[in-house]
Amino acid sequence: MGEFKGFMKYDKQALPELSLAERLTNHLQFQQRFTKEDAQRQGARCMDCGTPFCQTGQSLGRQTIGCPIGNYIPEWNDLVYHGDFREAYERLSETNNFPDFTGRVCPAPCEQACVMKINRESIAIKGIERTIIDEAFENGWVQPRVPEKRLGQSVAIVGSGPAGLTAADELNAKGYDVTVYERAHEPGGLLMYGIPNMKLDKAVVRRRVHLMEEAGVKFITDTEVGVDISRETLDEQFDAIIVCTGSHQARDLPLEGRMGQGIHFALDYLTEQTQILNGELKPEDATISAEGKNVIVIGAGDTGADCVATALRENCKSIVQFNQFTRLPERYEIEGNPYWPMSMPVFKMDYAHSEYEEKFGFEPRAYGENSMRYDVDKLGNVRGVYTQTLRQLPDGSTEMNDTLRHWPADLVLLAIGFIGTENTVPNDFNLKTERNSIVANDKDYATSQPHIFAAGDARRGQSLVVWAIKEGRGVAKAVHKYLQKQTVFS
Repeated sequence: MGEFKGFMKYDKQALPELSLAERLTNHLQFQQRFTKEDAQRQGARCMDCGTPFCQTGQSLGRQTIGCPIGNYIPEWNDLVYHGDFREAYERLSETNNFPDFTGRVCPAPCEQACVMKINRESIAIKGIERTIIDEAFENGWVQPRVPEKRLGQSVAIVGSGPAGLTAADELNAKGYDVTVYERAHEPGGLLMYGIPNMKLDKAVVRRRVHLMEEAGVKFITDTEVGVDISRETLDEQFDAIIVCTGSHQARDLPLEGRMGQGIHFALDYLTEQTQILNGELKPEDATISAEGKNVIVIGAGDTGADCVATALRENCKSIVQFNQFTRLPERYEIEGNPYWPMSMPVFKMDYAHSEYEEKFGFEPRAYGENSMRYDVDKLGNVRGVYTQTLRQLPDGSTEMNDTLRHWPADLVLLAIGFIGTENTVPNDFNLKTERNSIVANDKDYATSQPHIFAAGDARRGQSLVVWAIKEGRGVAKAVHKYLQKQTVFS
């Protein structure tokens, strides 16, 4: 159970990071792993609670409580404390196909649900996980999951995001012949094109893809199902099809002036910037650039912050990120954490905001700003956004200022989430959809069409990487059960 009273002896430690000044000059991954000694000290803080809420894995509204894939967190914390990183990796890999992804980009709902979080800092679960998997790769413990035998049945997976990769990894290990179709140039989905290099080095994604290829998974890229290859062709070649096309249909903000030049979806911008870094796109051929421009990012989430960090590295002139709500307090004058096991609504500085403050002397977020219309000149070019400001009154209520405020901009990026999966595959496969998501439950993951299954954000809507991994594992079990029945009755 870690070191006796270790949580009282040691403070929580953050993962080391490159300096703010240094990382603004490049796209290198800014966060580093713990040393083995630091990881052991952090593992010493875990008390192996009688009820480990870190493993709960439940949805509550828009929040996630604990780890959806049920990682054996107290167990591998204790193994790390005792210096047994090999066994810690074995336990970690039992539930998580890709801890090298989650250890870098997961927002760690497990830490919010840590019992320690009731009245002190949680265990550094994410940092320990990152260190375990990095140790595993450095020591050669991570090997291709080559099946003992092939079963003679084949599965097509449409989409190579975390759900598709997980399903492919699981089904290939069981002996199925798995082919993954990806419309982009490289596999990985949002892991490759939606999350900037600063948070997830693309070498980490490629390393996993190569391991899966060595294990027998086949990847066919630059191929869009429903356009370059039809459902009929897949039906002829495969015994089952899994749709993991993600939730890429961006939410728009169709205000007056929306058709102006210079207003783009955030994911389109992030994708192009990754393509440039990958050598797939020449900088002069990019349709969206922040270089030398005044940038407005509408949306306060992670994608918006990623746009801030990326635009900074493009040497933009300025950035403002709109947050439609008033600024959260930095702390509450109360004992403990009444919001536990959910995250406490307090002010936080994301990596991108700290970087902007380092360069410009203040953070880029504007609070309580509600966009009312775009300012577009006679030639159709955007030149700003008009907003109304929400302000908080002394009694705690809020009111909207009727006066319009003008914010100058040469580039506006919409980062207000996603409304569901794109229509190409559902239409081509004639799949039933509701609210822009493919209809399939989380028991058998079966769609409205025979031998076609759906998982990940395409089924449940925009969510976390760790939920996509859970979905991929779930649909793999469902497809395995389905195909085994087909074998029995054939």
